Amino acid sequence: MEIVKQMLLLLLCFPCHGMGTTAGSGTFNVKDFGARANGVSDDSKPFLAAWDAACKSSGKAKILVPSGTYLLNPVKFSGPCRDVQTLEFMLQARPHILQGTLKATTDLNKFGNGQGWVQFGRVDGLTVTGGGTFDGQGAVSWPYNKCPKEKNCKVLPTSVKFVNTNNTIVKDITSLNSKFFHMALLGCQNFKGSGITITAPATSPNTDGIHLEGNTGVTIASSKIGTGDDCVSIGHGNSFVTISGITCGPGHGISVGSLGRYKDEEDVQNIVVRDSRLIGTMNGVRVKTWANSPVKTSAINITFENLVMRDVGNPIIIDQTYCPYAKCDNSASSKVKLSDVRFRNIRGTTTSPVAVTLKCSKGMPCEKLSFHDVNFQHAGPGNISSTCLNVKAESSGTNNPLPCQ
Repeated sequence: MEIVKQMLLLLLCFPCHGMGTTAGSGTFNVKDFGARANGVSDDSKPFLAAWDAACKSSGKAKILVPSGTYLLNPVKFSGPCRDVQTLEFMLQARPHILQGTLKATTDLNKFGNGQGWVQFGRVDGLTVTGGGTFDGQGAVSWPYNKCPKEKNCKVLPTSVKFVNTNNTIVKDITSLNSKFFHMALLGCQNFKGSGITITAPATSPNTDGIHLEGNTGVTIASSKIGTGDDCVSIGHGNSFVTISGITCGPGHGISVGSLGRYKDEEDVQNIVVRDSRLIGTMNGVRVKTWANSPVKTSAINITFENLVMRDVGNPIIIDQTYCPYAKCDNSASSKVKLSDVRFRNIRGTTTSPVAVTLKCSKGMPCEKLSFHDVNFQHAGPGNISSTCLNVKAESSGTNNPLPCQ
C-alpha cells in the first residue's frame, strides 16, 4: 500500500515539475513560477526562479517564455549549471500570435554604471532562440547618454550580455531599441549567432548592434542590423571571428575597434568580414585605433571581402588617430600595430569623394595592406579618390580609386 501511495504522489507531481524540482530534465515555464506577462508587473523574480530550477536540473533543460509581454528589471542568469547538458532559453513566437517579448524597465536608477539589462554568464551549452524580442525601451534613456561628447561618461545599460559563456548559440531573436549596445559578447568561447534582427533609429546614440571583447571563436551570420552606431564592433582581445551574411543599415558600418584606449587591452587577430551588404551607412568597414595608446598591442590578419556597399559615406577607413571628442591628446602616435589587412572584391557607391582613407600611425606604420578588385563609383557627380598617411598599400586586379602607392 505504501508503494502505491508513493507512485500516486509521483504521478501527481510530474506535471508540476517546473514548480521547483531540481532533479531531472524538462521544460521550465516562467508562468509556472509566477510570471504574469502583462507588461506592467515586474516578472524578474519568476524568471530568475525558472532559471535557477533549470540550472539545477540535469540533462536537457528548456526555459520557456510563452507569448506575452514581460517587464524585467536587470537580471543575471548565471551558471555554472553543472549537470545540464544543454540549456535552452526560448522566447516563444508562433505565426499570428503575439510573440514572447521582454521589456526593460525605463527606470535608470535600477541599473548601476555599466550594468547590463539581461545577462547570461558562466554557462556552457546555452541556446537563446524562439523568435521573440528583447525590447530595451531605449528612447526614454537616449537623452541621458553623454558618451558621444564626454570621454568619462556614465555608460547606459547594454540590452543583452553574454559573459564568459562557452558553446553558445543565439538564433532567430530580435533586439529592439537598446539603451546602449544591443548585444555584447565578453570573454566567450565558441559563440554562434544567426538570424538576429537588431533595430533602432539612426539617431539613437551608441546603440552598437553586436559588440565583441575578449572572445575566441565567434561566428555571426545571416543577420539584419539597423541601428545608430556600428552594426558590429570588434574590440580588443578577439581572435578567430567571422562576420558574414550581414545586412547593415542604417548605422556606422562594421568596425574593428576602437583599439588602444585602455591599459589592459590585448591583441586582435584572425578576423574575417565577408559576404555582406552595407546600405546607406555613415561608414563602410573600418579599423580604428586611438592615438597616444597607453600600451603596445597589435591587430593582425584582418580580411574584408565580398562586400557590396550602396550609398555609403566613407566606404573604407583605417584611422589610427581616432577620437570622437572635441579635445583629444594626440601628442603621441598610436601604439597599435596594424599588419596583414586585406580588402578583396568590394564594390558599390559612395556619397563621399574620398572612398578610401588610410591614416596609419607615424610611430608604427601599417604593414602589408592590400587591395584586390575594390571598385567604387560616386553616387553623385564627380570623381573619387583615396588618401593615405604613413602607409604604402599593395594592389592587384582592378581598383577604383587606386590606393595610395
